[in-house]
Amino acid sequence: MVQITYVDAKGTPRTVKGEVGSTVMETALRNNVPGIDAECGGACACATCHVYVAEEWQDRVGPAEPMEQDMLDFASDVRPNSRLCCQIRVTPEIDGLTVTTPARQG
Repeated sequence: MVQITYVDAKGTPRTVKGEVGSTVMETALRNNVPGIDAECGGACACATCHVYVAEEWQDRVGPAEPMEQDMLDFASDVRPNSRLCCQIRVTPEIDGLTVTTPARQG
C-alpha cells in the first residue's frame, strides 16, 4: 500500500492508503476524500478530479499527457502543477505523495 495525503483548500490534510495499480482518484473515492468529484469516473472526460501536485512530487508523477492538458482547460484555477488525479497511477515510487484539491471543481 502507498500513502497519499490529500490537502483540502482550507489546508486540512487527510492521509490514506492507496493500492498499487489504482489511481490517485480511485484512492480518493474509496476513502471518501472530500473535494474529488470524479464525475466521469476516471475516463479523463471532465476536470472534476483536478488537484495540485506538491512541487517535490512533480518529477515522480510526471507531466500531463496532451488529452489531460485539454481537459484541464475546463478546470478552475489551473496552475503549472495542476493534474487530473484520474491520470496519476499509484506506484511504489509515489509513496508519500501530497496533492491539494482546489476550492471548487469544474
